[in-house]
Amino acid sequence: MNAVVEQALADHAAIRHAFAQARAQGLRAKDAAQSIGLSEGAVMAAHTGAHEQPLQVQALQPQWFEILSALEPCGTLMALTRNEAVVHEKDGVYRGFSCEGQVALCNNDDIDLRIFFFQWHAGFAVTEPGHGGQTLRSLQFFNKQGVAVHKIYVRPSTNLVAWDAVITRFADASVHAAFVPAQPLKPVPADATVDAAGLRQAWAAMQDTHDFFGMLKQFGCERQQSFRLTQGEFSEALHLDAMTPLLEQAAATALPIMVFVGSKGCIQIHSGPVQHIKPMVTPGGAYWINVLDPGFNLHLRRDLITAAWLVRKPTSDGIVTSVELFDASGDVVAMFFGVRKPGQLELSAWRDLAESLPRAAQA
Repeated sequence: MNAVVEQALADHAAIRHAFAQARAQGLRAKDAAQSIGLSEGAVMAAHTGAHEQPLQVQALQPQWFEILSALEPCGTLMALTRNEAVVHEKDGVYRGFSCEGQVALCNNDDIDLRIFFFQWHAGFAVTEPGHGGQTLRSLQFFNKQGVAVHKIYVRPSTNLVAWDAVITRFADASVHAAFVPAQPLKPVPADATVDAAGLRQAWAAMQDTHDFFGMLKQFGCERQQSFRLTQGEFSEALHLDAMTPLLEQAAATALPIMVFVGSKGCIQIHSGPVQHIKPMVTPGGAYWINVLDPGFNLHLRRDLITAAWLVRKPTSDGIVTSVELFDASGDVVAMFFGVRKPGQLELSAWRDLAESLPRAAQA
């Protein structure tokens, strides 16, 4: 064994020990990794190979579409996509996949994903102790910075024989993932550099919500910047507590809504009603707004939301209204819509609810 390999093994042992200590203090995996100055992906990589820690990790071949497509025989699994402020958890079967280049879709009644494989860098099969003596089994995928893009967890009804067969097929001990630091965010161009009149004209001419992304690129405009420049007609700043009445009123009226939550490499969508809305403040001061429904959980940290917007996009089917939440980095962390199919008008009950939300000026 050469000196480089010996040092790497020693470093991994130190990482595993420090991570175990952080987890023993009750920290979640992501927060425990951050507390020792590493990304979650780097910590997972340090747990591959033989060791005595309870967290056991196997590296996976980078065949992302093939791995996901092989999961259907497993039956019900839990899909988890998160960002810094919101966690989206949905139970269902991984089926209904299609792929074009590096973009894939999974679309069925329960699991609805938009996947961007160009952001996927490393994958691991993970086994770790859970609450009450249970064993947690998952597949976890990370970008080059070691930030989780998507996770998949075993549920009580999952076919474990099929699950183990997927891991056996795709596990590869020769894969060694390395991660790099995140790059600084690009500065948002000054509002004065954007053709605001042209932006408003293009916005008014939209025929499909997907036209929005091309429009931003055309005008060199950042997402929230476009809202500021069209404020009043197409967008309005909302009170930061607007998501609470949104979820509570949707639950009270059984209004079917769509909840989009994205990481850098995946967007996960819930379509349907929500029922049990539970606010919670942790001892550390984190303020969570939770949806705790059978088959769907949403965990939204209100204290990390720095902006909320009501947005109106013209389409050939009429106005489509969304509520969009942002964190301090300027990333959109969650979007809410009324359930609708292409060719259908927006639900009037959803539009009425969105329009009734308190504005920022009413703080």
